[in-house]
Amino acid sequence: MRLTSVDNLGHQLVRLEFVTQSELAACMAQLRGNGSTPEDLLRLLERKQHVTSYQVGKILRGEIDFLVQGRYTLMYRNGAGSFARVFRAKARDTGEMVGIKLLRQRYVQDPGSVAEFHREAQLGKTMKHPNIVPIYDVGRNGDHHYFSMEFIEGGNLRELMRIRKKLSVADATRSTLDMASGLEYALGRGFTHRDLKMTNVLLSSKGVAKLVDFGLAGGDLHLHHEPGESSARALEYATLEKSTGVPPNDPRSDLFFLGAIYYELLTGVPAFGRARERSDRAQVSRYRDVRPITAIDSTLPGAVVDIVNKMLQYNPKARYQTPTALISDLRSAQRELGDSSSPDVPSQPSNKQRKRRRDSEMRTVMCIEDRSKQQNDLRSYFSKHGFRVLMLNDLQRGLNRLSTAPPDCMVIMAESVGSGALEGFQEAARLRNGSPMVTVLVLPENQADQKAEIDITPTEQVLVQPVTLRELRTCIKTGLDAASSNGKSGPERN
Repeated sequence: MRLTSVDNLGHQLVRLEFVTQSELAACMAQLRGNGSTPEDLLRLLERKQHVTSYQVGKILRGEIDFLVQGRYTLMYRNGAGSFARVFRAKARDTGEMVGIKLLRQRYVQDPGSVAEFHREAQLGKTMKHPNIVPIYDVGRNGDHHYFSMEFIEGGNLRELMRIRKKLSVADATRSTLDMASGLEYALGRGFTHRDLKMTNVLLSSKGVAKLVDFGLAGGDLHLHHEPGESSARALEYATLEKSTGVPPNDPRSDLFFLGAIYYELLTGVPAFGRARERSDRAQVSRYRDVRPITAIDSTLPGAVVDIVNKMLQYNPKARYQTPTALISDLRSAQRELGDSSSPDVPSQPSNKQRKRRRDSEMRTVMCIEDRSKQQNDLRSYFSKHGFRVLMLNDLQRGLNRLSTAPPDCMVIMAESVGSGALEGFQEAARLRNGSPMVTVLVLPENQADQKAEIDITPTEQVLVQPVTLRELRTCIKTGLDAASSNGKSGPERN
C-alpha cells in the first residue's frame, strides 16, 4: 500500500490497530507545521515505542498489510527456514505474545505444499502436552498461510549450547526426559516427529524443554524442496531407516536422534560430527560408527552412559523400543543423580547437590518493561550472556509471580513502570521472604533522589540512569553471587 501523506498513513495505522487515535493525535500534534513526511511520523512512533524497527521497514516499503495476519500483528522476524519464516507477533485482542510461522511465498502456488502445511498444523493443534509447543490458530490471509503458537522466551537448544558449550549431567538428563515425554504423548496419538534437532527444541523461562514442528518436517513434505536444514535431517532419517530395514516413521528413529541430542548436551560434541556436504549425511557409517561417549568424557555416570549407548544403537532392535521405556531409565538415572525434579524421587537433594545444581543452571531474569525497543535490547543482551529472560509489561503481574514461580532476579525499569516502581520494589523485597532472589530497581535520572530512601543490600540494588546493559549485568551477577553465598538466609541490612 502506497503512503501518499502523513494523514493517509495515520488513518491506516489506526485502522490496523498499530496505534490508538489518541497516540496518533499526540504524535501528529508534535509534527504539525514541520513539513513532515510519512517517514517522519513512523520514526517518531518508533521512538515512542508504538511500532518496531521491523514494522517501520515494512511500512516504508508499502507492505503494511503484510504485518497483519488474522488477529495478529507481526513485530519482529525471529528466524527463517527453507519452508517457512517465524515471527514474534502480538494478538491485537488480548495483547498476548505469540510465535507466527508463515509459509514461504515460493510454495503458495504449490497446492500440495499448502494443503500439507494446513493439515499438519491442524494435527499439531490437537496436541496438548507440557513438553510440546502448542499451536493455537491456523489461518490464511490472502495468499499468506500461517499458524500461531506459544512464544517461548528462552530460545532453542542450539542457542543455549552456543553459550554454555555443554550442560551438567542433571540438566541434560532433565531436558532429555522432557523431550522423551513429548514423544511418548505424540506416539500415543499416532505421531512421530522426524525432525529432532537442537533448533526444534525450545526452552521455557523455567527451563522446560518443549518440542516444536511436529509433523511439519516429516514424510514427503520437505523431500521435494531445495536443500535446507530440515531436508538434511529428513535425509538422515531416511538413510538410517533404509540401511537398517525399517519403514519410515518408525518411532525408534526419533529415539536415535534424541540420543544424538543427549550426547551433545552432555559433551558439547555432535554425535555425528559436522557434515561438510549433503552427501555426507547419506553415509551409513555416520550413524553406525558413532564415537563412544566415554571417549569424550570418561567421568560421566555409568547409568547415563548406558542410556546414551542404547539410544544410539545402530540396530533398531537393540535400541529403546518406545519412549516409555526410555523415560523409565531416565528417571532411574535421575534418582541416582539426586535430581528431585524426577516425579517419583522420594528424597530431597542434599544442600551440596542443590548448590551444585543451582550453580549449573541458567539463571532467570524477570524484567518489568513495557517499551518494545527496550524489551528487545534487554532480551537480546541477557540471552546472549546465558540468562533466561522473562519479559513482563505489568508490574503487578510480576509481583504475583513471586509467590508461585520466583525468578533468580527481578529488574524493575522505573521509567517504564511509572510512579509505582518504588512501592513495587519494596513489595518485591517483602514477598521474597528470605528467598535468594535479587531485586534491581533502575531509576530515571530525574528520580535519583529516591535512591536515598531505599535500604540497599547485596540482593536489593538500585541503579540510576544512565546505565549500560553491562553495568546492569554486573549488578545482577554481584547480587546472584551474594544470594548463593547466603543460601536461604535473609540479607543483612546495611
